[in-house]
Amino acid sequence: MNLKNQLKSHLTSIARDRDPYLATAGHFFVQEYIRQEFAQWGSVEIHTFRVGSKTCQNLILNLPSQAEFQKGDLPPILIGAHYDAVPGTPGADDNATGVAVLLELARIFAVQPTKYPLRLVAFDMEEYNLLGSTEYAAKLKQEEQPLRLMISLEMLGYCDPTPGSQNYPSPLKHFYPSCGDFIALIGNWRTIRDLICISRSIRKVGVPSQWLPVPNRGLIVRQTRQSDHAPFWDAGYPAMMVTDTAFMRNPNYHKLSDTIDTLDLDFLTGVCQGLESGIAKLR
Repeated sequence: MNLKNQLKSHLTSIARDRDPYLATAGHFFVQEYIRQEFAQWGSVEIHTFRVGSKTCQNLILNLPSQAEFQKGDLPPILIGAHYDAVPGTPGADDNATGVAVLLELARIFAVQPTKYPLRLVAFDMEEYNLLGSTEYAAKLKQEEQPLRLMISLEMLGYCDPTPGSQNYPSPLKHFYPSCGDFIALIGNWRTIRDLICISRSIRKVGVPSQWLPVPNRGLIVRQTRQSDHAPFWDAGYPAMMVTDTAFMRNPNYHKLSDTIDTLDLDFLTGVCQGLESGIAKLR
């Protein structure tokens, strides 16, 4: 099965106007697409939450661990990506790329389980102040459910090798490359070993990767908090974001021009392969 073609097929279905308020038909279509894709690999759990009078849904697929580890009661690795988009954009990079990789990881790990059980979550309402992930992280915390790791997939497909194409919050520009041709992994202190492991796996497939551990829940450099990992940091879980750095690189961020033809599908495919390999290696 050709991974690049699979990812492109997902992108074609997901990249459309899908704001939960102003493009309800597109939002519902994408929700149903994810539900059907997940349902191929197991029963889909729906986590509903209310925003005012609106009912919203996080879609969840649980995959078991390898048979020899199932008696160990190991905590799951949660992999999440938000499926909503801002009004007036097809949101190809933001965040159809993250959802496409989430769906492919579901397919791959349903057939080849890892040491840890996996929980794949498509989050709603990320663009409205991370509401879907905030509700879900609070639920896990209240139920005292442990997590081995939370990974947020946030914009994975835009690459620009031109020198000067990559911007940073002020202190970081002295330590990281000026070309926007890498995938970034940003985690809290508890994830340092995992950042190194997954970053190394991504580099092995030929995609440049940079990693950054941040203290104090990312509050010092606020740009590090702008995705669904942040509520998990706040709840005390080990969590990381995998990202092409969004508006610090992609000029189409939150615009009508965030279309599939602006993406680098070879880069996206490499990121997916590297994540597959890195997640399988986590111990």
